[in-house]
Amino acid sequence: MTGGVAATGQGELAIDCPACPRPGVNLPEGWEKAAPEQRFLYTLFLALDACFRLKRRLVSSELRDPDLGSGWAYMLETTAFREFLRTVTDQKEMETCSGLAALDYANTKFSRGYSTTGVGMGVCARHEFVQPNGVGDLQKGERFANMDYIAASILKPKHEGLYKLFSYDIVCAWSKHLLERLRKLPPNVRLEIAAKLIRFAIPKMHIHAHTLLCQLLFSLNYLIGCAETDGEGIERPWSSLGAVAASTRDAGPGARHGLLDFQLGYWNWQKLINIVELLRRRLDRATVELKEQTEGFNVFCEQQTLRVPAWKEMVHNYEAGVSEKSPYDLTITGLTEADVRLQFAEDDAAEAARGVPVLHDVSPSAFIAAGLDLEGEQRRVRVHAELKKAGTTAMRISMKRLRIKLNRSIIRFRKLQKTYMPSAFQALAKLNIPETTLAEDVPLLLPSALSEAERSCCAPGLSDMEGLLRDAQCRTALPALRAKLHVKSRLLTYKKYQTRHQGPNTRARTIVTRNESKVRLSSEKYQCAWEAIRRLRGGDAAKVGWRLLRRDDIRCMQDEQDLKRKAKQRKAQSARRRKKVDELRAQGLLPAEEDEGMDWEDEEVGDATVPENQRQVSWIWATAGTSGTDEDLEEGRWVPFRTLALDAYMTSQRFVWNGQRLMHVRDGGARRWSF
Repeated sequence: MTGGVAATGQGELAIDCPACPRPGVNLPEGWEKAAPEQRFLYTLFLALDACFRLKRRLVSSELRDPDLGSGWAYMLETTAFREFLRTVTDQKEMETCSGLAALDYANTKFSRGYSTTGVGMGVCARHEFVQPNGVGDLQKGERFANMDYIAASILKPKHEGLYKLFSYDIVCAWSKHLLERLRKLPPNVRLEIAAKLIRFAIPKMHIHAHTLLCQLLFSLNYLIGCAETDGEGIERPWSSLGAVAASTRDAGPGARHGLLDFQLGYWNWQKLINIVELLRRRLDRATVELKEQTEGFNVFCEQQTLRVPAWKEMVHNYEAGVSEKSPYDLTITGLTEADVRLQFAEDDAAEAARGVPVLHDVSPSAFIAAGLDLEGEQRRVRVHAELKKAGTTAMRISMKRLRIKLNRSIIRFRKLQKTYMPSAFQALAKLNIPETTLAEDVPLLLPSALSEAERSCCAPGLSDMEGLLRDAQCRTALPALRAKLHVKSRLLTYKKYQTRHQGPNTRARTIVTRNESKVRLSSEKYQCAWEAIRRLRGGDAAKVGWRLLRRDDIRCMQDEQDLKRKAKQRKAQSARRRKKVDELRAQGLLPAEEDEGMDWEDEEVGDATVPENQRQVSWIWATAGTSGTDEDLEEGRWVPFRTLALDAYMTSQRFVWNGQRLMHVRDGGARRWSF
């Protein structure tokens, strides 16, 4: 090599990913002219993240311990990076998403006594190779200035015509004005990137902590061409670097950078020698998945032949930028409970203005609304009574007060019922309710609970009013149920992986139980409204317009495969426990007694969740919330179904091309090193 060691360029000693697109090395001629549907093959997927375990104390100095070969491999060149940071000492990050823990501490990470509070890094998101000059020190939290410089250092040697996608857990905030910030960087890393060539995403696990808007805009499940990329590959190199966190904490700057370069080089080398096996395994899995998803999608399209063209047009318009309405957004259309009540209030005001005589100061619509409110209060008291603390003295006193208040409300409701629903008292007498019946179990006998003959004796229009309010209840209860189930999923995940010891576990279980009561309230509200609509429409379930919510439907985003797999795991676990007990008894370590009463399946098994690309979730997650009809449900299923099939196709195609790229890199390397 001309110039010897001194001529080594920036990042030249790093091991590059052989499967990522590299023009002139592993891409065919004319790749720039590829059709839009083939551009995903020439997209560079990059992931950014920061780790605050890799600190360095304020010891030694660069004069005493200089960095030999600064910037030759994975760490940034120290001098230029430090000069840049001196110009942005007062940069302030602004939080724009309530789910961002990293931004909460972007400028406030504990830094006293530390020269470096962590490390920012970039890898290729699909193969997890650390990028040349893709690792830099953090001085005060996860500031944009540091991450901008790292991202620019990664992109600088890349071909400017490549399509790029950045995956970053705070990308919703970081991506704003990013292109402007890149133009203001020092000349050695300054970039001018066309906005149409770069996209942004949030890793699949981290995105659940973001707001709904972030999940719609930055989900890898919805971005065309991502081909089942999860964006979480950046987390895996941290496990390798964690082994040297303690030894680098008290090291000098030069020794620390050298050790990190060595560790990262080992990581990339291990990825390189195993990449053929990895890609082959992924290709085999993708081929099977492609067949399953394609067959399922085609069958579904055949069943919905008349509706598919409209759905295709809706999705294509969104992807082409013609329409801003996201087909993945489960929006609520139609009248909510508040809208219906407002409409009733306006009608009452209009009748009063016309001088229409009234039977009571409380209008019929207000009477029905009061009955539904009272019904909801009964549900809350019933659920409250079934909490684990219901047996304590304090809880019994509290329940006594709640029931007294509820009984008073029922008495006031009965007085109104005499005016508008006199036939309800005949039905009430037939029920012969015992005096010991609890307030939350007393039937209110709204119009839907009466027979056709009994409803004919009520004030006119009551049944229609209840029908409108019940329909609105179904419309609003479903999103509320989904929200509570989503919270349940996150709470259980947090409890499983983050809580330890009795105190924290007790508090976590209390929160889970409290949320479970909210799940039950929303589900019972929907079920009660559905049953009321069915009765009002002659007992015909087909005329309800909403699907029946069964107990098995009330679950988090998991499907029948999850349930079967968990049952299989519990069965296998029970067999292992029984076998262990039998062995201990055979050795005389346990008494030879019957196991009656021993519950072999009471131990909770960890989540055996199916990946998102294989899920067929409960219908409550698919319906768009418009009217609950089958047409809305099928539309809500078709859009993600299409995305899964398309991702399966793109994944298989990408792995085929990855194999070809490996051969091009191999041949090019052989020519480079042959003398």
